[in-house]
Amino acid sequence: MSSEEGGFGLAMAEKFFGLILAIVGALATYYAFTSIDVFGAYTGFFGFLGIILVAVGVFLIIAKIE
Repeated sequence: MSSEEGGFGLAMAEKFFGLILAIVGALATYYAFTSIDVFGAYTGFFGFLGIILVAVGVFLIIAKIE
């Protein structure tokens, strides 16, 4: 197996994991900001964590592996 084949699989795994992270982060952000009465004072904290997950996921999707 050449390193190109392994690199392609690793790149696809990275993109897939980034997509999953972005989706989970978007859902977490949505539910954090639509459940303000449940989270109370922690809504901003959980919303911020969701936005961080989205940012990491998008970064993994657009990053190029070398």
